[in-house]
Amino acid sequence: MTALPDFDEVIDRIGTHSVKWDCMESLYGVSPQEGIAMWVADMDFRPPQAVQDALSTLLHQGVYGYWGDESAYQAAVQWWMANRHGWAIEPGWIFTTHGLVNGTALCLQAFTEPGDGVVLMTPVYHAFARVIRAAGRRVVECPLAQVGGRYEMDFDAWEARMDGTAKMLILCSPHNPGGRVWTEAELKATADFAKRHNLILVSDEIHHDLVMPGHRHIPMAVAASDQPVVMMTATTKTFNIAGGHSGNVIIADPALRGRFAATMAALGISANSFGIAMATAAYSPEGAAWVDALNTYLEGNRQAFDAIVNTIPGVRSMPLQATYLAWVDFSGTGMGTAEFIARVEKAAKIAANHGATFGLGGDGFLRFNLATPRARVIEAATRLKQAFADLQ
Repeated sequence: MTALPDFDEVIDRIGTHSVKWDCMESLYGVSPQEGIAMWVADMDFRPPQAVQDALSTLLHQGVYGYWGDESAYQAAVQWWMANRHGWAIEPGWIFTTHGLVNGTALCLQAFTEPGDGVVLMTPVYHAFARVIRAAGRRVVECPLAQVGGRYEMDFDAWEARMDGTAKMLILCSPHNPGGRVWTEAELKATADFAKRHNLILVSDEIHHDLVMPGHRHIPMAVAASDQPVVMMTATTKTFNIAGGHSGNVIIADPALRGRFAATMAALGISANSFGIAMATAAYSPEGAAWVDALNTYLEGNRQAFDAIVNTIPGVRSMPLQATYLAWVDFSGTGMGTAEFIARVEKAAKIAANHGATFGLGGDGFLRFNLATPRARVIEAATRLKQAFADLQ
């Protein structure tokens, strides 16, 4: 078997047109030469060798024309979902989009009208709200409840926010930024909530492979097999190939599938050959072994980060069950948002996502990307501890 990569290898991404590293100074005032980029959700790791080999094959061929015949790609998606997630799908259910933010935008066009409400369980991935508002739809925020230091659904409170004008619910599963792996009971209850309020259920499961040891992700289509659901999945987050801009919208229900197909046709969406080639190679036994090793490494990073950060008085990292995104609560310090952000960015020289951008319930938090070599994770946590040393 091909040797697994060395996740401890430090890869210099400065000057490579990396959003995470090359744009952080203009956005956060943190120099990449001195600072640590922990905001954008991509990894500082190379993908599996099979992905590199697939790109090498395209390069060797030397002709970059229109992509056709997706049968191998569709078979790879089928194999992955069946073997990794216990979910049987048909090739005709799969639509290839330019990533899942694009997939979200297509769902809005296919299933809602301008002015319609779209339900988000906040705090949640900030691109959802951005795309919803850009499409002329309304964000309906249903705040998650914090119970025992983690997020839980709060259906009783959400009932009062439903006035009949919302048409869609977008679930983030596993949850970004809280790192929750939703239980089967929670998923079924979410599907029932959507059915009760006539909401088209869209489940964004881009992080479904990035699950910490001891936890298991259940696809919404499996948990609520008796209800129509629009599933969104991708290789991009799992294998660090987001630059390939490839995602899947998978729809079993014929009526929803027809509406989505019409929108795809109207907008002239077609596949990116590089993204398809990388995804086909990644969804393989070699890719599966790579992900298993990655998740073990990420769990070690989580432990190393939490062991230091959770010793800072008033600071708490939410227990992470999935993703590589630590959601850290600074509200216990008694500081205002501007003060603790200044300490993180100016003193610790770390660029992290501001919690308020994730919607209701996000204020007081920062999101830190732990998908980087462990030495850098430990350095970042140590810097945070030093930046708040006066609280010790």
